[in-house]
Amino acid sequence: MSNGSGMNMPMPNSSMKSMNMQMSFYWGKDVIVLFSGWPDSNPGMYVLALFFVLFLGAAIEMMAMLQAAVKPGTRPILGAFIQAGVYIVRMCFAYMVMLSVMSYNVGIFIAALAGHGIGFFVVKIRALTKETEQQYSSPDCIPSKI
Repeated sequence: MSNGSGMNMPMPNSSMKSMNMQMSFYWGKDVIVLFSGWPDSNPGMYVLALFFVLFLGAAIEMMAMLQAAVKPGTRPILGAFIQAGVYIVRMCFAYMVMLSVMSYNVGIFIAALAGHGIGFFVVKIRALTKETEQQYSSPDCIPSKI
């Protein structure tokens, strides 16, 4: 078989499974997420895939907070290695979410958005709580008696 450039390409093997890639968003549980055959057509595995993508999205946002979690006084080289390790894991998770969303399944897309939103909310609420505690624990915030 020729591909039009003069090069011969092998004939497709009839035993090869045909793989149709979706090129627009669609609803449904029949999707391949990250690995061939997962979640297949199993509704339970599809729900697991949704929660997995949601967890990855939340973990990405929460790990962003860990970039500044190196304690003061840590040797600079050790702090740099810790931050680099966290960054590598975070980017691995981010690429896994990206590849999952490239399945064009609306459920997976919504799970990724929800995961990022939940993770961002948790990070911000924690930062605001810590900021509020610091404000009220400072000696300047003691109300004076009049």
